[in-house]
Amino acid sequence: MAGNRDRFSTFSTATRLKQLGERTAAHVYRSQSRRQVRRSRLTGRAALLVLVLCTLVVALAYPMRQYVSQRSEIADQQRAAAAARERLERLRDEKARWQDDAYAEQQARKHLHFLRPGEIGYIMTDPGAQAAAERHRTGHAGSDRPWYSNVWDGVDKADRPGD
Repeated sequence: MAGNRDRFSTFSTATRLKQLGERTAAHVYRSQSRRQVRRSRLTGRAALLVLVLCTLVVALAYPMRQYVSQRSEIADQQRAAAAARERLERLRDEKARWQDDAYAEQQARKHLHFLRPGEIGYIMTDPGAQAAAERHRTGHAGSDRPWYSNVWDGVDKADRPGD
């Protein structure tokens, strides 16, 4: 027992703490170096994974854009076809109406002012329509007149400085 005591007495508490600290530091250093090795392998794998994903995104971007574009074109064509079917139905209905003699006569009387024999036709003038005709005659609305009428009206207006 005395031998054990001598052996412990030769080591001071400071020496024992120093050795314990060195062992702990060595253990920590070893575990950190292992983690760094793992981290570097994981980082390489992650970089490879990111590179593969970026490549896939770039490779699939154009086909996906084409797919979406074609789907929108198909939808536009389907809408146009539906509108054409509706117009076709309206035209078929109108054609069926024109097959009826009474409808044809009604339209002729309305738009062409046709009269049956013995009927007297009256045309009522609208004061608003007369004002529009006057504006048309003076050149305010000359786009549907012959060009030479517009030129002549311009010459007439140039001669009258008061207008």
